[in-house]
Amino acid sequence: MYLSLCSGLKIHFSYLQPPPARYGGRHTVTLIPGDGIGPELLNHVRELFRFSCVPVDFEVVNVNSSLTTEDDINNAITAIRRNGVALKGNIETNHTLPPSHKSRNNLLRTSLDLYANVMHCQSLPGVQTRHKNIDIIIIRENTEGEYSSLEHESVPGVVESLKIITRNNSLRIADYAFRLAREKGRRRVTAVHKANIMKLADGLFIQCCKEVASGYPDIAFDSMIVDNTTMQLVSKPHQFDVMVMPNLYGNVVSNVCAGLVGGPGLVPGANYGRDYAVFETATRNTGKSIAGRNIANPTAMLLASCLMLDHLKLHDYATMVRNAINTTMNETQKKCTDMLNFVLIIVVAYSRHRGAGHYLRSCSVYHEEHTKRRTAHHRAVIQYFSTTPTSHDGQASSGH
Repeated sequence: MYLSLCSGLKIHFSYLQPPPARYGGRHTVTLIPGDGIGPELLNHVRELFRFSCVPVDFEVVNVNSSLTTEDDINNAITAIRRNGVALKGNIETNHTLPPSHKSRNNLLRTSLDLYANVMHCQSLPGVQTRHKNIDIIIIRENTEGEYSSLEHESVPGVVESLKIITRNNSLRIADYAFRLAREKGRRRVTAVHKANIMKLADGLFIQCCKEVASGYPDIAFDSMIVDNTTMQLVSKPHQFDVMVMPNLYGNVVSNVCAGLVGGPGLVPGANYGRDYAVFETATRNTGKSIAGRNIANPTAMLLASCLMLDHLKLHDYATMVRNAINTTMNETQKKCTDMLNFVLIIVVAYSRHRGAGHYLRSCSVYHEEHTKRRTAHHRAVIQYFSTTPTSHDGQASSGH
């Protein structure tokens, strides 16, 4: 079997033998391309899954963010309810539309009750950052708070925006955080709040966290005001282990943490509810300014697909892709502007990790007639494939 990549490059893939699909079955996953760089990032995932024979079929549902009707997002929600799992790009929220127009991302999360947004902020090999060995799990309440979409103009020039904090949802997210901390062998949970100002709303949230913490004596609990939290994250991030917080604070903290480990293009995110799960990049950036230029870093979306595979119990596939990404970022000297080449390098790095070093030495790489059309990145990939696997020191491109 030969794989044609762009013009002038073919790779022989006869050696690649992926593990069999568990129980011989295939999974159907809803795929929502979204806006900006979302479609191109998800195309990389689809190509990688195809090359690796991952037993996942995608049901593509396009959501047009410019429409005032909710038909598209309702179709997407129906598809997720049917399939149970989704992989999505971020959907743009147009600020010029009337207040009655709700964020499609927020509507999806609340309709499916995806109450827990989980982001694992972890240092990656080969990415040069100020702080090393960061390993923080951020858990964000995903359905209420300032994202309740309840606003009104009481009198001209005076707008009230309601922040909703409920006891049931606060207890639920706190219990999720402590259960996850125990499952992952973590030792501390930190609740982030602004109870010194919002004494009732954030006060209720903190009180619920304390109640849940009393049921987990093996896990330490503390709390921190959100403004101090952001300063502590950039100065002493290693003091944090698991963090739990209301909706808006989670948005701020997750972006700060993404910056700590290299940028938004490197960190995956997951949204969990009782019945459904949706996976995406952690910082939910649309990236319109770089869309269509093929320079967006696909790492975050590829790692999000690994989280999805773990959720589907396809652990062998998740491990092979995750190890391939780590190997590629640690060993590849070239910055990959051509993302198709980046994906192919990942696949080959995976085969190396599976003990297939001789595959690289024997793989058939040859040039076709139109060598003029070959880019410098094609030549870099050809050279990389043609050499005997050795240890390289290099840096991965930072996130965009």
